[in-house]
Amino acid sequence: MTQRIVSGAPHELDHSLDTSLRPRRIIDYIGQTAVKNLLAISIKAAQQRGEPLDHVLLYGPPGLGKTTLANIMAFEMGVNIKTTSGPAIERPGDMVATLTQMQEGDILFIDEIHRLGRVVEEVLYPAMEDYFVSWVIDKGLKARSMNLSIKPFTLIGATTRYGMLSPPLRDRFGNIHRLDFYDEDAMATIVERSSRILEIEAEPEGVTEVARRARGTPRIANRPVAPRPRLRTGHRRRHHHS
Repeated sequence: MTQRIVSGAPHELDHSLDTSLRPRRIIDYIGQTAVKNLLAISIKAAQQRGEPLDHVLLYGPPGLGKTTLANIMAFEMGVNIKTTSGPAIERPGDMVATLTQMQEGDILFIDEIHRLGRVVEEVLYPAMEDYFVSWVIDKGLKARSMNLSIKPFTLIGATTRYGMLSPPLRDRFGNIHRLDFYDEDAMATIVERSSRILEIEAEPEGVTEVARRARGTPRIANRPVAPRPRLRTGHRRRHHHS
């Protein structure tokens, strides 16, 4: 089934443009003014305390900039970011291995966090609150639980299905922000910025039209149009044998 160009879901054509078009500083991020201002305050407060940023949950429709904001937070905090997704972390051991490799203050970004398995999710509870992980060694009567301290880190979760997050996980996020669709003025500014970066000549009428048709979603506005296969006109003449 062909994916619609106006869908906010990730498309195979998006990846090549992501790096070049994503802003790195929060001051360069267009739209989502309320969320942007609250995050700027949180970042400044964390820097003044000399502590990691509090855990952040970003939710809303796809293509609105959740991944971009996660990378901006890492850049502004001057830390590394490890990016993964809920479906990619299949076993508790995978989560433990990821968390034990984090350096102090680093950010772990989990996209589609609502798709974490329940057993994997439970590894996050003590990690987010008290910075330790526990897992079970051996089986049966020899089974025993082992705890291991980890370095203070920040978890940024992104989801398009806020209602599917379990309450215990949701309650452990200090900052919860909803991203909404962009208005046409913000979309036009995004299209203009992208055209400058890509060195594409854009007429005001064209910018307005792209912004209007992008359904309030930057991912759609920035998406290159895929070349369509040429349709063959005419038809083959059928030969009838008597």
